[in-house]
Order: sequence, then structure tokens, then C-alpha cells
Amino acid sequence: MTDTTDRLDDTTSRPNGQFAGVVPLDVVAREGGLSVMKGILEGRLPGASMGRTLNFWLTTVEEGRIVFTGAPTVEHLNPLGTVHGGWASTIMDSSLACAVMTMIKPGEGYTTVEFKLNLTRPILPDMGELSCEGRILHRGRTIATSEAYLRDSSGRLLAHGTETCAIFPIDKLMR
Repeated sequence: MTDTTDRLDDTTSRPNGQFAGVVPLDVVAREGGLSVMKGILEGRLPGASMGRTLNFWLTTVEEGRIVFTGAPTVEHLNPLGTVHGGWASTIMDSSLACAVMTMIKPGEGYTTVEFKLNLTRPILPDMGELSCEGRILHRGRTIATSEAYLRDSSGRLLAHGTETCAIFPIDKLMR
């Protein structure tokens, strides 16, 4: 079991003492997705380390709904001077998948099968904090779908997308 106190980053730079690492699968199996996502928000459990690299963090957790907030910087630019689409893709995938995660019951695991993203405006490093809200659309026995919207501080739509996740017994993920 991974010790969640073995933190990979400085908690002072994250809201609510959030830190990066890997959530032990036995915790997910025991608690279920909503509890785990709340644990990440509260700083009890680690969030994904790539959030540190791409400068985004979890800000809202509800059943079927997640919000990540992020601020792309010049470190995330493509050669033409706009924020690389990979930044938007990553925060979107996080919101889409974690919305599904909030619906995962104890003993279940999930993984992304596919996602689709539409970029509607250029993202610039001086836009400040952006918000990405993911919501569950459908949660069946083996498939879940979600939608997400990335917006600037004025509420302008920057990107939107959908995702399909497979749901299965978590022992399929156990290492």
C-alpha cells in the first residue's frame, strides 16, 4: 500500500493542502469514488501529479459533478504563442473522468474509453484562472458518459467535450 503521507509536492501551493501522488487502490475499493474525490479535495488523499505540472487543482466535488480550476502559463505555450491544446485536453479529461469517479461504488474501478474535445477559443497564458466543470450524463452498469465545459473568469466558453468510461470490478486494476 502506498503511504499517502509520502507527498510529492509542497502543500502550501495548493488549496486545502492538496498534494500529488497515487491513491492506493485498496482505498478506492473500500471507500468508493465520491469519498476518494472528497479526500483529494480536503488534502486527505493525493491528487494527480500532472495537475502540478499543468497548474490546475480540484475545487469542487459533488456526486456527479466536479470542478477543476487552473491557470495556464507561458510554460504551456505552443510555438504560435497560445496555450497548447494538450493543456485543455488534460484539464477536460480530468473533469470528465472525475465526474464519473464520483459515481463509482466501493469495489468498482473505471477507465476512460474515449473522449472528444472541441476548442472554441484560443487559450492565452494571461487569461488568469480558468474553470472546468464536468458532469455525469449517464451511469449504467458497465458504461458511464460525462460532459465538461472549460470557461474563463467571465464565463466565456473555451472548450467543451464528452467522455465515455468503462466500469468494472476494481480487482482488474490491482497491481
